[in-house]
Amino acid sequence: MSRFSLALRLLFRDGRSGELTILVAALVIAVTCSTAITLFADRLQKTMVLQSADFLAADLVIATPTPIDENWRNQAGSLELNTSSTVEFSSVLIENDEMLLAGIKAVSSAYPLRGFLRNTQGDLTQEETVTKGPEPGQVWVEKRILAALKIKVGDQLTVGEKPLTVTRIITHEPDKRGDFYSLSPRVMMAEDDLAATQVIQPGSHIHYFFQFSGDVQAINQFKAAIKPQLNPSQRIMDIHEDRPELGDALKRAERYLGLSSIVVVLIAGVAIAISTRRYSERHFDTTALLRCLGCKQNEVLYLYGVQFLILGLLASSIGCLLGFIAQYGLFYLLKGLIPDEIAAPGYFSVFLGLSTGMAILLGFAFPPLLRLKQVSPLRVLRRDLAPLPNSAWLIYGMALLLVAVLIWRYTEDFRMTSTILGAGVVLTLLLSLLIHALLMICQKQLPKLSGVWRLGVQGLVRNRQTSVSQILAFSITLMAMVLSFSVRNDLLSDWQKQLPENAPNHFVLNIFPDQEASFKQNLADQKISGSQFFPVVRGRLVAINETPVQKIVSKESQGERAIHRDLSLTWSANLPEENKITEGQWWTDSRTGLVSVERKLAESLDVKLGDELTFTVGSEQLKATIASIRDLRWDTMRPNFYMVFSPGTLDSFASTLITSFYIPQTQKNWLNTLAKTYPSITILEVDAILKQFNRLLAQLTQAINYLLYFALMAGFTVLFAAVYTSIDLRVHESAIMRTLGAHRSFLRKTHMIEFTLLGLSSGLLAALLSETLLYLLYTFVLNLDYQPNFYIWLVLPVISGLFIGLTGYWSLKDVVNKAPLAVLSEL
Repeated sequence: MSRFSLALRLLFRDGRSGELTILVAALVIAVTCSTAITLFADRLQKTMVLQSADFLAADLVIATPTPIDENWRNQAGSLELNTSSTVEFSSVLIENDEMLLAGIKAVSSAYPLRGFLRNTQGDLTQEETVTKGPEPGQVWVEKRILAALKIKVGDQLTVGEKPLTVTRIITHEPDKRGDFYSLSPRVMMAEDDLAATQVIQPGSHIHYFFQFSGDVQAINQFKAAIKPQLNPSQRIMDIHEDRPELGDALKRAERYLGLSSIVVVLIAGVAIAISTRRYSERHFDTTALLRCLGCKQNEVLYLYGVQFLILGLLASSIGCLLGFIAQYGLFYLLKGLIPDEIAAPGYFSVFLGLSTGMAILLGFAFPPLLRLKQVSPLRVLRRDLAPLPNSAWLIYGMALLLVAVLIWRYTEDFRMTSTILGAGVVLTLLLSLLIHALLMICQKQLPKLSGVWRLGVQGLVRNRQTSVSQILAFSITLMAMVLSFSVRNDLLSDWQKQLPENAPNHFVLNIFPDQEASFKQNLADQKISGSQFFPVVRGRLVAINETPVQKIVSKESQGERAIHRDLSLTWSANLPEENKITEGQWWTDSRTGLVSVERKLAESLDVKLGDELTFTVGSEQLKATIASIRDLRWDTMRPNFYMVFSPGTLDSFASTLITSFYIPQTQKNWLNTLAKTYPSITILEVDAILKQFNRLLAQLTQAINYLLYFALMAGFTVLFAAVYTSIDLRVHESAIMRTLGAHRSFLRKTHMIEFTLLGLSSGLLAALLSETLLYLLYTFVLNLDYQPNFYIWLVLPVISGLFIGLTGYWSLKDVVNKAPLAVLSEL
């Protein structure tokens, strides 16, 4: 018989006897979870990228103040890319003796390449979804324009010199941006009518947007070719930079998906390690017999290695199939919240699931199997002759290496990888020492206990190594579950906090300082609560430490774009809401000439505390020293600024005010009254952006909820694997105790006490572990505010004690029923 045939026979025998049930179950669940999450996260991410493209109305957009080179269009055509274009500018509309400054958008016939438009003929409850803009001779407008100019659908609206017929009311644009032209009351017309308006003249302030869509590889190739040819006034738009309120949400969601994947793999790996350890210990006798029959150490390792290789391939294949089905189930459950078109599954993700399964098996199961290689032939005569345990560095080193690779694979984030691994290793070592100390304390208290409690506690103390490994396994599993659940709750709470129901949906610019008091009173009369009023001075950054910024800032960075346009500069005595100082400190005195810079811009400009910035405001120059670096939230729909100066620094320059507020749909017409009362102001509406953002967050919320269930499934495998790992020892102990006269109920109580104490201690240690890791993750990775959760310290030990106690009681209830004579005769 060949060694391979013998390995198959041994595998078949173990399979029939149930030896591999828990191991296979743990591996199948691990691969199922891993594959499902990988596929689900991959498809969800691709879908979100596609949907993010909808926010730009294309896969790639070039923004420029002038038409692009015709060669670029030809190059796009050669790559079979679809193209469209839009032109945006401001223009004053006059109808029925009423005037209104509007944002005009002329679109080509192919617009939009991604996403869709929504409009209606008058009834806002009967929206229609369309995939192209207005025909020549027609114009679509937002509802407020009708009220402001006293016109209705079907009337004529003159743009420049061209009269156009109002045919639709716009309710949704996919690429409505947060700039002046997009947030002014919208008028959309066909690009073919643009020349007839005669609005665009030499020197006109125009924004051109050229959109491209097509195959991902072709888009990347086109982007790589065009990028070096861009001049300083041109840029390629990106969802993370141009829509930061959406980009930040996507980044956080992607990090959480990666964290969920890590949690599941870690929990499942613990279950596999525990199961394999029991498997190897139960095969000491078989291995000793094989050694007596002439098997060498390497041959023994080959026999078990082939078994586990075959077992891993079969279990991983089953897990991949189940994971493939499970991710379809997830998308079915989310069908009401996610787009109708979901990105196709990447079959490479299935291969990754198979590879992950084999890697988990290798990393967590291989070290225990190495003990079988060391089994002595003398064990057939001496049952107590067990092989020496593997060195700790091998057992934990391989698992740690695997976890590190998987964390990097799922997150591609060095900071998250180092934070989780570094903190995890240190805390696990400290945890092991703490568990040993607790067990020693329990051992000293044994003489003070009596009856069933003494035997229950003695079960933990006597098998100290097993107890330590079980408590560690339970603690790590509970910690991973708490980590996943807490991050999920705080992530969603953070999103909801930044966008409550009454999040500001209107911005007002160009309020004169002498109008501030009356403007606030008008808001109060309408029972409208607004955000803070910020003064604004327009200025341009020209030098850093006396060096022109053009010589410092790298092309295509956020800083490069900031130096080619005027910035909104403001001042404030107090730190604005949703701003957080990361370096330096906020000013507390009346000192002038200080400035606080937004963190990402500071990184792009490569500036630090104490650097001197030079600005031009009109014809004058202003210098300020950097006193602090700030993190701020772009997704709060409140006024945000790259530069905030200390009070008094900008007093010599003329300024206007900006604020934001929320008004319901029923009060929209009041905006026209407000515009007439204050002719200088500009009102910007952001309702469409809020709707898009809320829809995206609803999808991410549901996806995160369902991902949590996979972590719970993996947790159950650890629970049962840890219980069954010591079942053989408990069978023998129960037989001896029953021989000495112990009743079955007495033994069941000792098991209940032992596992309840095991759960209580695991819950306490898991609370310590999770709170420490949450602090590190929130502070250094996810950029969330950390708040200690004392509720976990109370609830987790109680739930853990009850659940693990009941599970141990139920799993071992049949152990005490085995006949003592039959058990002892096997010794």
